[in-house]
Amino acid sequence: MLKLICLTAALGAALGSTAAAADLTFDGRTARAVAAADDGFALHTPSGEVTIAAQPMRSHTDSVMFDALFALAQQDMAADRVDAIRDPAFNHGNPVACACFQTGERWPYVWTRDVSFAADLALARLDPLRTRQSLQFKLSAARDGHTPGLFVAQDTGSGGSWPISSDRVVWFLAAQSLLDDPAFADQVWQALQGTLAQDRAMVFDPAIGLYRGETSFLDWREQTYPDWTRQDVRFIGESFALSTNVLHYQALRLAERLARERGDARANVYAGWAGALAGQIDARFWRESAGMYMSYIGEAAHPVPYAKYDLLAISLGVLAEVFPADRARRALASYPTVAGGSPVVWPQEAQQPIYHNRAVWPFVSAYALRAARRVDDAARIQAEIESLMRGSALAGSNMENYEMRTLAVHVDEGALSGPVVNSPRQLWSVAGYLSMVLEGVFGVEADGSVAPKLPTALVPALFGTRRSIALHDGQRRYVLTRPRTLAGTLLVAGKVTRKGNTTTVQLVAQPSPAAPLPPPTAAIAAAFAPATPAAPRATRRGKGWAVAVPAGQVAWLDGREAATTGTLDVADDGHQHCLSLTRRDGALESLHSPTTCVGPQQRLTGASRWTYTAAAPMRVRLRLQYDNPNGPINTGVTAAVKTLLVQCAGQPEQQATVVMPHSVGRQASTAAAFTLPKGRCTVRLGEGFNMSALAHFATYNGGKGGREGVLNQATVSALLVAPVARPVEAAR
Repeated sequence: MLKLICLTAALGAALGSTAAAADLTFDGRTARAVAAADDGFALHTPSGEVTIAAQPMRSHTDSVMFDALFALAQQDMAADRVDAIRDPAFNHGNPVACACFQTGERWPYVWTRDVSFAADLALARLDPLRTRQSLQFKLSAARDGHTPGLFVAQDTGSGGSWPISSDRVVWFLAAQSLLDDPAFADQVWQALQGTLAQDRAMVFDPAIGLYRGETSFLDWREQTYPDWTRQDVRFIGESFALSTNVLHYQALRLAERLARERGDARANVYAGWAGALAGQIDARFWRESAGMYMSYIGEAAHPVPYAKYDLLAISLGVLAEVFPADRARRALASYPTVAGGSPVVWPQEAQQPIYHNRAVWPFVSAYALRAARRVDDAARIQAEIESLMRGSALAGSNMENYEMRTLAVHVDEGALSGPVVNSPRQLWSVAGYLSMVLEGVFGVEADGSVAPKLPTALVPALFGTRRSIALHDGQRRYVLTRPRTLAGTLLVAGKVTRKGNTTTVQLVAQPSPAAPLPPPTAAIAAAFAPATPAAPRATRRGKGWAVAVPAGQVAWLDGREAATTGTLDVADDGHQHCLSLTRRDGALESLHSPTTCVGPQQRLTGASRWTYTAAAPMRVRLRLQYDNPNGPINTGVTAAVKTLLVQCAGQPEQQATVVMPHSVGRQASTAAAFTLPKGRCTVRLGEGFNMSALAHFATYNGGKGGREGVLNQATVSALLVAPVARPVEAAR
């Protein structure tokens, strides 16, 4: 049971202490909830007392702590309702009128990713009007004078935002449950058409079959990517992330649905794209040796597997049903859990401070809970419910994140201290907690259906000696009645009766539960990844190159494992080949070293037009050598996005997108691959589109590309041309 048996027993005993009060003790700290005469509560935490007023929704269980924390989440949600938002980087920090949800106590603005996940978890069902308004704030037309349509804004981010970060399609995950408003549904349809077409043209890689870009939410580069991305995010923009691709899949399915409702022939196109994407997600991200889906894989030039796994990505994949059922169940069961709950990434990085690294994020725990319910994983359901309760109780608010072992809001470890950034009543954490109560415990879905999947181990804490527990959602009352004899690991709905505004569910043991899969050991769960090696060195030898592979390391060539220790010989076959190293320590593997490429590459000087003569028909990889000083590595909206157009004699013009993110000095852009005939070809640099072109950023003053106008430029010094072989399947 994920090593939580003793913790469950302690929690159960604490929560059932008296009819009017309950203690929760974890990691040597205790919180106490006391019921008040006015239907409110007092929560005594290690840092002080929190007064919780009576709330519209109420739970009635044997645990005063459970009931109090449900009320606290509603109180936090109410505090995040605002009439104006503000951020120092927009409108010079002055308020912007918006009857919206702000992101948290310390983040009084609306951010696409945060509000979307929060809406999907709970806000859309609890306050649809304000949720729609919050989502509408992130829709935008272009201001460049020639791009029609409506688009979802990708917020400021790595390398100057989109398309280095490309998970803005998470907006549609939130919007899909708010389509009962016809005007909003039309906006969603318009935004789908514009955003999906733009992403298909500029983010999708047809050779790999996936969308490029950063992992969703895990957006602090070196926290989860190799440390060498700290000052060069090109790799992130060229890599492929599981979470982001699942979100693209879900957006495509929504587009298919809305197109069919409107009789639009593009429904079949969207369906085809979605089906093909699902196949590539399963094929390219699954790693059999780990029994999980990887968080991301390398770029098309070197599509290597990365031994990094993230809980949000796996949970989203389970919920979107893009994984085969057996792999979905295995992936979730194989994901490690520690004393405080489920860390958002695994394994951890020893030299990174606590933030995404070594942390539990409640909203991710809530998605893991949803996914666990989908695959009937009683142990995971239990673990996530307990983790959410502990974090909220001990902090006295629904914090953004916690250190993974202790659930502390800050741990002092010198340069590794953290969480580095944190906030009370963080919106998606609030929504995650509400989702846990409504769905995770009572099984009440957004459509009013009731499908509880309650771990038997939690019955003593929640029921005590009661026969039933109840939830009032402000309109209806839901009652769960326990069986007289407990059996099995999971209680599900038996007989369901409805009378007036009350739905009563008789809980029964799950008829034929699947045998639980063995969880990872505690040592593996808390493990740090081995250190990332230095880049491989290739030495010219005869008609090729020799690459030394140190002991304990693995050499990878063109996306595949090639050698373990010794020397790797790479033939000079007229193509460019790319290599990297990883370090292995038992079952653990490091992130990849920087990539070293060998083989022919021609540098053609110039800023916007070049001529290249192919000696024979070939496939080439083109990159630009450039400098983009228009913003820092970690934020902004001015990643330069351009189009390479290739015209060869007697051939139709080819085109592909290249991205030049913010840089520290001169570096190479993302790559674009073309098939050339023998003879002379002309390559020219055409325009593209970046986030500064959206009207949404007209008030941005945190960097360039805002108030001063659209900025989509970089200083280009050369075109790099490398002959390459056909793309390879990603190794697993």
